[in-house]
Amino acid sequence: MGVALSLENKIALVTGGSRGIGAETVRLFIEAGARVIFNYRSARAAAEALVAACGGPDRCRAVEQALGTAAEGRLLVQTAVDAWGGLDVLVVNHGVWPAHDAPIDTMADEQWRSTMGINLDSVFGLVQAAVAQFKAAGASSSKPAHLVLVASTAAQRGEAFHADYAASKGALVALTKSLSSELAGQGIAVNCVAPGWVATDMSISAFATEAGRAKVFGTIPLGRVATPAEVAGPILFLCTPWAGFISGEILNVNGGAVLVG
Repeated sequence: MGVALSLENKIALVTGGSRGIGAETVRLFIEAGARVIFNYRSARAAAEALVAACGGPDRCRAVEQALGTAAEGRLLVQTAVDAWGGLDVLVVNHGVWPAHDAPIDTMADEQWRSTMGINLDSVFGLVQAAVAQFKAAGASSSKPAHLVLVASTAAQRGEAFHADYAASKGALVALTKSLSSELAGQGIAVNCVAPGWVATDMSISAFATEAGRAKVFGTIPLGRVATPAEVAGPILFLCTPWAGFISGEILNVNGGAVLVG
């Protein structure tokens, strides 16, 4: 029979769900029995294809909405609640990684502010609104709610020439620990998944050349980058009863990279 990772009858919101890690998370959550709503910024065709592949609007829905401010985060949560009358799981997966190197002494204010708006300010709004919804719905140890933030290896060891990204993701690690201390006793489990390099549209340019692959793969003991599904699986696990005694955890999914960093 195997062991089931079930989210039967749960309602989940996954941000940045049209591609990469987000899309794989949506697929897995649907397979686990959840109903899922996700947002996308510009990938309409990919979003519509994913909804169709996941059973259509009775199981999966897509919302076109950018996430760059706290207000936009709160709006997306309200949209999810309005769609199906509640919310049990929030996966904060969206983010931006400016691919060009930006030395700190020349980094533009606009880049810093944009990265923080997308990677951090909107997360505040999402978390604030979701926690309010979880509490209003009566989250408890017997009826737990789940919040998973997706950070990065860069949050823990930094990333030269990408200080904006590393700082924003480092804040998510601290936010995970703070929220867990605040909310675990109220039936709201807060955890973080911290991927290393993953084969997604956002990062693929970094290892598109032989030199880039050698640079990236040389930092990973497993000798390769992750697939999106290899990150989505741990996200799913953290939202199931099998993770019922886990809160405040930073789950590294990086092929051992942080240990040698």
